[in-house]
Amino acid sequence: MKIVHLKGKSQVVIETSPTPVAGPGEVLIKTAISALCGSEMSTYRTDGCPTGNPGHEAAGIVVALGEGTKVLREGSRVGVSAISGCGHCDYCANGQFTWCNELKFHPNMHAEYFVIPESACHVIPDEVPWGPGVLITGDGLGVPYHTSIKIQGEGIHTVAIFGLGPIGLGNVLVQSHLGRRVIGIDRSPDRLALAKKMGAADVIAADKVEDVVAEIRALTGGRGSDVAIEAAGIPVTAKQCFQAVRKGGVVVFNGEQPSVELSPSEDFIRRDITAIGSWFYHFNEYPAMLDLYRKGCPVGSLITHHYSLDQAPEAYQAMADAKTGKVVFEYQ
Repeated sequence: MKIVHLKGKSQVVIETSPTPVAGPGEVLIKTAISALCGSEMSTYRTDGCPTGNPGHEAAGIVVALGEGTKVLREGSRVGVSAISGCGHCDYCANGQFTWCNELKFHPNMHAEYFVIPESACHVIPDEVPWGPGVLITGDGLGVPYHTSIKIQGEGIHTVAIFGLGPIGLGNVLVQSHLGRRVIGIDRSPDRLALAKKMGAADVIAADKVEDVVAEIRALTGGRGSDVAIEAAGIPVTAKQCFQAVRKGGVVVFNGEQPSVELSPSEDFIRRDITAIGSWFYHFNEYPAMLDLYRKGCPVGSLITHHYSLDQAPEAYQAMADAKTGKVVFEYQ
């Protein structure tokens, strides 16, 4: 089978590898679509991936069943969670795999076939196209939806989103669909334009203004946003989030990043600020995400670029150039 291999230093090649075999409790999936995640860019730019690629969002057809599988059948249309749990703890019983102390991460999904535990698979209804399907079962909608669950207060009307990569744009889509005023912040003109298309009321070009926080306060009558979502993964924007929210506001971290120096007094205590982490999504949230799509949330609009697997170098470069929304590989 063909598989993408990130060699490091922005080098991408397509290699041939033996088709994997489904082990006990696993299924073999013939990939129909896989999506690039912004988290892959660090691996792409730096040391690469010795096992192939960090791709972890995919959907396809089950073509073989490992021993002990109980639910799926050959021919089932599935999307997958890249996180699986031990299957025995209370968190797994509640469909909260990301909290399992023995969770496993499953990469190498930019390939013609991949194996994954049956327990990490969601059945995609026939009427749901592959594009929305891979986003509903992966990071594309998963992270923004999981984030939205954490900020449901009636007093939340304005949300500032720092970083308009695929996760940031997903947050724009979900928060605007929920009726909130969204302010998008980024340096990329292309992504600022995409944010407007996906419902942002206002956008701020971070490299064109003297003070991003002052711009947000100007747009909110001096008050600040009710919520600030950090989706850029940069310490400077993390600090700006705390400065941009109103008193009693909420900061949500989506972007992975190094340590950030914060003051308990200035950043939290004296302004009653709440900070929340939000990673991936709970497996049990899939039905609600599917329902959100069925009720009109235009999930598929997050996909802006389509490539074949053989075009992987071009796909990664397009993502690295910060001109895209979600980038997908489509398989014949």
